[in-house]
Amino acid sequence: MGDNVKNHPIFFEKFDGSSLRIAIVHARWNKAVIDALIAGAVSKIKESGVRDHNIFIQSVPGSFELPVACQRVIAGSLVQASANATDLLGGLNIGTPRSATPVAGSGAAQVASFISGTQCRPFDAVIAIGVLIKGATMHFEYISESVSQALMRVQLDTGVPVIFGVLTALTEEQALERAGIGRGATKGHNHGEDWGSAAIEMATRVRRWSEGNF
Repeated sequence: MGDNVKNHPIFFEKFDGSSLRIAIVHARWNKAVIDALIAGAVSKIKESGVRDHNIFIQSVPGSFELPVACQRVIAGSLVQASANATDLLGGLNIGTPRSATPVAGSGAAQVASFISGTQCRPFDAVIAIGVLIKGATMHFEYISESVSQALMRVQLDTGVPVIFGVLTALTEEQALERAGIGRGATKGHNHGEDWGSAAIEMATRVRRWSEGNF
């Protein structure tokens, strides 16, 4: 029993995030921890090649609001992508051909190429970040359970990976350590970095799978 089964497995595959759009939705409670977690996630996202203009950060009052926020952010990105494609079609003054595959060099082919770029793609992944610290009432248990189940439902319903970045700590010190800003000799590890890496991996894998690539 000498091995720590909770050690994160070493994974060497690198993912290119240059074509991805990632959203981060975070609660505002426990700001010091939240800020550190966001910084950790963003650093890993950028490290993979995601451009600044393809990282979107939104905030909500607390963790209980994260599921609906993630759901609507994903839906909004789909609306944005559709609107941008419609604007481009109007600007090119073309119609959509009857064939399913646009003719190379045609206006529709230009639109298809534009849509496949990052400028108007829907979000490829969303990271939900919150911090819940157990107190003297049942509030912690109720919120933790409901938010966990709701975030899972959002990703299953939308098909967009939603990375679970909600810390459920028993003490404030546990939360600080998991954000890499512990007060003791050991600062801890910033789990936001893990969530950023997970977002890039899952966004890349889901895109591959949706194209029939395994």
